Amino acid sequence: MTETQQPSSIKRFLTLIEPERSQFYLLALCSLISNTLVTAMPFIMGIAIDKLLTALKKTSGGTLDTSTVQELIIIPVAILLIIAVVSAFFSYLQERMMASLSENVTLRLRKEITRKFKVLPMAFFDTHQVGDILSRTTNDINRISEVLLTGINQLFSSIVNIVLGIAMLLYIDIKLTGIVLLLIVVSSVVTTWVASKNKTLADKNQTELGHLNNQVEEFFSGNLEIKTFNQQKNTAQIIDNTNQKHAKAFQNSQFFDFAIYPAIRFLNQLAFITSAIVGAGMVIQGSMSIGIIQAYLQYVNQISEPITNFSYVINAIQGAMASLDRVSMILDQTEETAEVKTLEMIDNPQGDIAFHHVKFGYTSEKILMEDVSFTATSHQMVAIVGPTGAGKTTLVNLLMRFYEINDGCITYDGKDITTLSRKHLREMFGMVLQNTWLFEGTVADNIAYGKKEASREEIEHAAKLAKCDHFIRTLPDGYDTIISSENGALSQGQQQLLTIARVILANPPVVILDEATSSVDTRTEVEIQTAMQTVTEGRTSFVIAHRLSTIKKADLILVMDAGTIVEQGTHLELLQKKGLYATLHQSQFSE
Repeated sequence: MTETQQPSSIKRFLTLIEPERSQFYLLALCSLISNTLVTAMPFIMGIAIDKLLTALKKTSGGTLDTSTVQELIIIPVAILLIIAVVSAFFSYLQERMMASLSENVTLRLRKEITRKFKVLPMAFFDTHQVGDILSRTTNDINRISEVLLTGINQLFSSIVNIVLGIAMLLYIDIKLTGIVLLLIVVSSVVTTWVASKNKTLADKNQTELGHLNNQVEEFFSGNLEIKTFNQQKNTAQIIDNTNQKHAKAFQNSQFFDFAIYPAIRFLNQLAFITSAIVGAGMVIQGSMSIGIIQAYLQYVNQISEPITNFSYVINAIQGAMASLDRVSMILDQTEETAEVKTLEMIDNPQGDIAFHHVKFGYTSEKILMEDVSFTATSHQMVAIVGPTGAGKTTLVNLLMRFYEINDGCITYDGKDITTLSRKHLREMFGMVLQNTWLFEGTVADNIAYGKKEASREEIEHAAKLAKCDHFIRTLPDGYDTIISSENGALSQGQQQLLTIARVILANPPVVILDEATSSVDTRTEVEIQTAMQTVTEGRTSFVIAHRLSTIKKADLILVMDAGTIVEQGTHLELLQKKGLYATLHQSQFSE
């Protein structure tokens, strides 16, 4: 992050804490009261010491009567105790409020990130790695939370202590304070330079951490493939290299983060030593009393420690700003196209789908579909075929508005789908994907994912129609067995049947089957084909398939190539055209 970008980070931070502005004012007031009382203590002690020394000089035997002792010692000590208690109380209030405020701000930031994910277009997830997103939404937010919890309090206290301390130093002796202020200016220059450097290094550290998280997530997910191709050694080398890069970035960041602490402490101790030597000379000359010089030296210490803390806190805040920049990258992403103000409803959906001169590209510079038109009437089976990368999955993604078209329109029962809410539109579709997804939960909950209120009888009925009831009952706890896509309890075919049961239970008027049998054995394929016949019966269906034998009976076959529909018709019509479909058919059935 460059210097010119830093104000935007600070502006974002101020916007983030805007709802708690009144609490921040209250925090600042508590800090002011607490530290003002603490600042008064050395001066009170100095006056008491001077009075005590004066009284001792006046006595002949060097002893004081009880009333004098009470006046010169007990009363000042009592005042100091009262000040200490009141100061501690306001300090406690400050810490308590800051803890609450930090959690509120962090919770709101997490909610904002969650809300953002709900409205981000699919293009965002296509272009950003999962590990990096996880790093931004966990590590970076945690870092912001930590700085809010401890850094802001220290910042308030440091500023108040420094300002009040310098004020007292100037009040006691302006000339002597000039030396201290000179060293403070040097400390400030060093702090500013290190803080600027640390912001850049913190950015790099968080970026490398994102890369590391992404690789870890990727390699854990692909553990089977890694072992299958004996790539353990190569994988270990890759992750080791990434670890080394992150370690170096982390060390550089931490060096500047902590190196400033002893450097500033040295400058502050130098100020203390100089003040002590010069002050001792002034006491000897009689221009300053012993009590006041001890108060003066305490004030030098009072501003020395806060300056050191201030330097450290500034560095921590710069690191938090780097994390806030990374989180802001997600928050600043363009959201899905806003829905129209007046939304329409389809009360009795039939499943009539039509593309009218649709034009689409993932970017405006690279158009994938130039002019796509077709009509699928209710209860028709529409097959979509074509070479890999032809745009088959993209076509069905446009149906559900995962992407927005550039031109033309798509209608559902004659209504432009942009006039329907995305929620309502997607309720009228069911999808069975090539890559199944089951969350960690019971079999019953997974089947009922699209219809949470379904009864156990409805769930079991859907499972029977999907041909998966028999193997579910062989599981340790039947429908209450805990499963997920990654625990290995179910085969790929069994998982696929469960996703089909999920669609059957949801009972949408239109279903999309995206190469649902491409990764299973022949026997399982037969079971899935039988289940698919059940799920497509009485519904409009879009079937993406490489195996042309599965779609010969389709009412309409769309043949795609290079992102557009090049042929459409029935199986026999397309064979007679002797075009791309006939070529694909011949390559599969040449024997």
